[in-house]
Amino acid sequence: MLPKKVEEILNRQIEREDYSSQLYLSMASWAENKGFEGVSNWLYSQAEEERIHMLKLVKYVNERDGVALIPGINTPPKDFGDVFVMFDQVLKHEKYISASINEIVGACIAENDYTTQNWIQWFVTEQIEEESSVKAIIDKLNLLGKNNLYMFDRDIMTMRGDGEASAE
Repeated sequence: MLPKKVEEILNRQIEREDYSSQLYLSMASWAENKGFEGVSNWLYSQAEEERIHMLKLVKYVNERDGVALIPGINTPPKDFGDVFVMFDQVLKHEKYISASINEIVGACIAENDYTTQNWIQWFVTEQIEEESSVKAIIDKLNLLGKNNLYMFDRDIMTMRGDGEASAE
């Protein structure tokens, strides 16, 4: 059984993962409308991945005799300036999610919930990978500069670790 404080913080994370999915979906739509097919496909894949993270949390809370809450979410922005600004926003958001996951670890330690502390380590590792992936994209963007966005857009999907070429 989940300690009440852990259940509450996991439900907060469900909301954050849901928002992450919607944010990346909004970014994908923006990129697609700007002609960035590769960027949009990368973001559609990220949006789906965040949805899967949310579902993992929902199922875990329910399996541990908690009650997973499915919240309404705030509408994400619709405009992201340019690809450079957008990926800076992605990195900032991933760092925010990493801090949120760390808060869960802290709550687990405080509540002596070693089961959830062990389970949440998957998310800790996932966030290391997420931040690293976005940093690599930003590095590539900076190397190529604004005059080579076509090449970047064409090659971005090769930067996903899972080799997935598009969201289906």
